[in-house]
Formats: sequence, C-alpha cells, structure tokens
Amino acid sequence: MKQPATRTMFMIVAVGAMGALAVSNAVAAEKFQKLSGTQIRAKLAGMEISDEVHWGDVYGRNGTVTTYSMGHKSTGKWSVRKDEFCIDRGQEPGGGCYEVWLSGNRVELRQQGIELPLEGVLAKPTDTR
Repeated sequence: MKQPATRTMFMIVAVGAMGALAVSNAVAAEKFQKLSGTQIRAKLAGMEISDEVHWGDVYGRNGTVTTYSMGHKSTGKWSVRKDEFCIDRGQEPGGGCYEVWLSGNRVELRQQGIELPLEGVLAKPTDTR
C-alpha cells in the first residue's frame, strides 16, 4: 500500500520542480531591460558582442563594426537612431536596426517583425584574432 503513496509523492515533487523551473525562467527573462539610444552608445561603443565561439562583432568607438565569423573578417558601420542600434554591413547579410536588451553581460538584439532575437555576450574585445 505504500507504493502508491510513494508514487504520488514523487509526482508532487516532480510537478513542483517543473513549476519552480518555469518561474525561474520567467524571472530570468524579466531581468532583460531595454536600452535607450544614449545607453546603447554608452554600453556598446568599444565593446564586442559574440557567441564566444563562432562569431564576434567589435563595435569601434568611431562607428565601425568589425565582424569575425568562422575565420572570415568583414567591416561595416554602426550607429544609433532614436532608440535603436543600426548596423550596415555593406554586402554582408545581418544588417538592420535593433532594439537592444541587456541582462548583465547577456545581450539580445531584437528586430521588429522577427520573433527570435540575436543573442550574444557583451565583453571587452579580445586581441586573439
């Protein structure tokens, strides 16, 4: 007779753990804050956004962007228009204007009409390239 009680207790603990995980994820998502144009310029100028493995964009204080992706280097320009971060990569794909959302060193570049953001980590540029 104890076996059904043990199984019930296990189910209660499992459901509770899943609920706690969902709440934890929701709280983590709430930590992202949208940056204003002034904040974008202050946070991104002279910094790098990358996935820490395959690609990195270095945003120069002079408005240049240098992209390193899978051994390929390209350059373009960046600017802030209103409260959006705009990237012109010339002939390379991936340009446009984005809202910038920040949580610690995690960044999301959100583009109107695109459901999934570009996610990366904000850090000082590395000199290992």
